[in-house]
Amino acid sequence: MARFPKPPEGSWTEHYPQLGTGPVSYEDSVDPEFYEVERKAVFKRAWLNVGRVEQIPRKGSYFTKELKVANTSIIVVRTTQGEVKAYHNICRHRGNKLVWNDMPLEETSGVCRQFTCKYHAWRYDLDGNLTFVQQEGEFFDLDKSRYGLVPVHCEVWEGFIFVNFAKTPEQSLRDFLGPMITDLEGYPFEKMTSRFYYRSEVKANWKLYMDAFQEFYHAPVLHANQSPTAYSKAAAEAGFEAPHYRIEGPHRLVSTSGIRAWEMADEMRKPIEDICRSGLFGPWDKPDLGEMPKGLNPAKCDPWGLDSFQLFPNFVILFWGQGWYLTYHYWPTSHNTHIFEGTVYFPAPRTPRERIAQELAAVSFKEYGLQDANTLEATQTMVESRVLDNFVLCDQEVLIRHLHTETAAWVEDYRRKTAGV
Repeated sequence: MARFPKPPEGSWTEHYPQLGTGPVSYEDSVDPEFYEVERKAVFKRAWLNVGRVEQIPRKGSYFTKELKVANTSIIVVRTTQGEVKAYHNICRHRGNKLVWNDMPLEETSGVCRQFTCKYHAWRYDLDGNLTFVQQEGEFFDLDKSRYGLVPVHCEVWEGFIFVNFAKTPEQSLRDFLGPMITDLEGYPFEKMTSRFYYRSEVKANWKLYMDAFQEFYHAPVLHANQSPTAYSKAAAEAGFEAPHYRIEGPHRLVSTSGIRAWEMADEMRKPIEDICRSGLFGPWDKPDLGEMPKGLNPAKCDPWGLDSFQLFPNFVILFWGQGWYLTYHYWPTSHNTHIFEGTVYFPAPRTPRERIAQELAAVSFKEYGLQDANTLEATQTMVESRVLDNFVLCDQEVLIRHLHTETAAWVEDYRRKTAGV
């Protein structure tokens, strides 16, 4: 896989010559055969974020995750020793899904002392050991120590839980993340306990939706109706360009300057924003989170808007200058469908006003996300027409080039390593 240095000032794309400047093909987003290889080459080899430690706050806490792209379901659990472990969600007896509630294909969570199969009551402890077999004497030379749950490689970074489905991961999680991401260590993720979660099934390839959040070229146009007319018209005419892009290994960053919403002219704001002292950029009253890690706001913008870190393949952490963050996940379900998950994190509100301000910010984010999703379903249908086979990109769409280039590199690397196997 290619590695890209940090560029000097100037045209961002031209300083990443490995990416080229010509038109880009979206065949990787419409070809079912490419998707089948991509599943193995990318999603069964890369580290995938599946949640946070706050979802399993005490011993015996667990949640399941349905990962169609890896053709499996997993259990993530906090063991009796306080460790975070992951297992394939399958009973060793007859292959029944081990943990589920009323609907076998739906995710679930809870607290337990052991996992018991609903089919024949085989039991497993939190460390995955088989501890009980119904009518054990009827089996032939059964050695329970050989039939524990199938483990999944699992590591935790800054409270984020990652799994890897390779037999032997090619890198440790920390090496996979690299300095651009590990320089975020020290951000007070653990203080962000006010959580809003959205999930949507999108009829578009996962990469096309990631592309939508890798550039702000579209923002003044697509999201114009979210702002007062005078402001939207001026923004569309002026355009928008982020001051900083960075590519490191398989990961990407776009950093933008900001705007102090409360300093805008009255006609530029919505009445609800004045009432709630909040909006798209978050609550106006910024919490004191202490010193920020060195990896944030690399362009030293003042005011600073946001940093969007795109962790390959399908995970985004987006930090807002107003003291909150959100995450995006894009989980492929076919070559032209995926599940989008958006989670917004704030510090615990201290007053009803703070709670309302957070809720307005979360709802505003949801509205913007829906606009992007609606557009990309239309994009998918027309790209699949193959009327055009490549598309031109501007300089500030450099991260889009990188995602498709990096995905192709992982697929090619996998094909080379498995040739003749």
